[in-house]
Amino acid sequence: MTPHMLTRSLDRGATIFLLVVAAIGVLIPLSNLLLPTGSFLHVPTYLVALWGKYVCYAILALSIDLIWGYCGILSLGHGAFFALGGYAMGMYLMRQIGTRGVYGNPILPDFMVFLNYPKLPWYWHGFDMFWFAALMVIVVPGLLAFCFGWLAFRSRVTGVYLSIITQAMTYALLLGFFRNDFGFGGNNGLTDFKDILGFNVQADGTRATLFMLSCLALIIGFLICRSIVSSKLGKVLIAIRDAESRTRFLGYRVESYKLFVFTVSACMAGVAGALYVPQVGIINPSEFAPGNSIEAVIWVAVGGRGTLVGAALGAVVVNYAKTFFTSGMLAPYWLFMLGALFILVTLLLPKGIVGTFNSWWEPWKAKKESAAEVSAAAEDGVTEPKMAE
Repeated sequence: MTPHMLTRSLDRGATIFLLVVAAIGVLIPLSNLLLPTGSFLHVPTYLVALWGKYVCYAILALSIDLIWGYCGILSLGHGAFFALGGYAMGMYLMRQIGTRGVYGNPILPDFMVFLNYPKLPWYWHGFDMFWFAALMVIVVPGLLAFCFGWLAFRSRVTGVYLSIITQAMTYALLLGFFRNDFGFGGNNGLTDFKDILGFNVQADGTRATLFMLSCLALIIGFLICRSIVSSKLGKVLIAIRDAESRTRFLGYRVESYKLFVFTVSACMAGVAGALYVPQVGIINPSEFAPGNSIEAVIWVAVGGRGTLVGAALGAVVVNYAKTFFTSGMLAPYWLFMLGALFILVTLLLPKGIVGTFNSWWEPWKAKKESAAEVSAAAEDGVTEPKMAE
């Protein structure tokens, strides 16, 4: 990814988005750490963690928009990759507890002692090292996406059939992780984390750092997506989205393009899940629920499919609304409100918030530039040639 490619892929809207995210990533932690508690501009620690969760959701929305908005792959199981990244980080955090657990076992996590595990399962080995856990955050979701995509795309499964299969995949993982003998904590999942890289996960400084890292990951993820969709590869992806059969007849290996972008998207979702877990403090099988993946697709639809900025914005807006409405007497009706929001956006704003804004802004901008050119030409004494009679 060369600097020239990054510069070429950024327009004014993308630059503003990156500057806003960078400013938020710096100002909110500084406000939390440096300003006194009674200050009007002080941001409480719980809000730092809450907004950190929103940023992780924005990364997940970006990963979905990359495949759905630009390649036409509607995945209803992307929550599986998010959860797998979260479990990889959760396994590392559990190994860091050691003798500070309830049972004081230096090797086995508390739930394994409670379930009478004789020894640590083989797939838990290595997660006491951060570099290994960080590698698994990317490798495990990416490997699953590669294997799934290789089978699905080679079989030319597309459209609603592919969406149903992805939903079945995440539901199968949900059932597996619910089992106590699966080795991941069963229904309770992984929790009671103590520290990360030697720092207390509950400390204000650690939470502020995690928030900054989440914003940095969002910026990097956005740059990766922009570089992909603005390149020749991105043009092929859009062609696959709009006319897959014609693109295949032109000689392009459609399956390879779809497999590549699907794997990259899964890796991004895994990173989002890894950053999400230490800020929330728990990871359990409910993250695999198909409803979570469907909700993530709604974020992208609300913000604007095929815009990237809109996907991130939709994730923040919808989740802020969820936090606001589920904390009062309207909590039982949130799912109905979410469904109504999706229907209204589909009918009234089919391009989403950012897509609709762009559809209004671009003609106005073009008209304004045209008027400016005519005015400049008139000032220079240049007039349009008249047609011969």
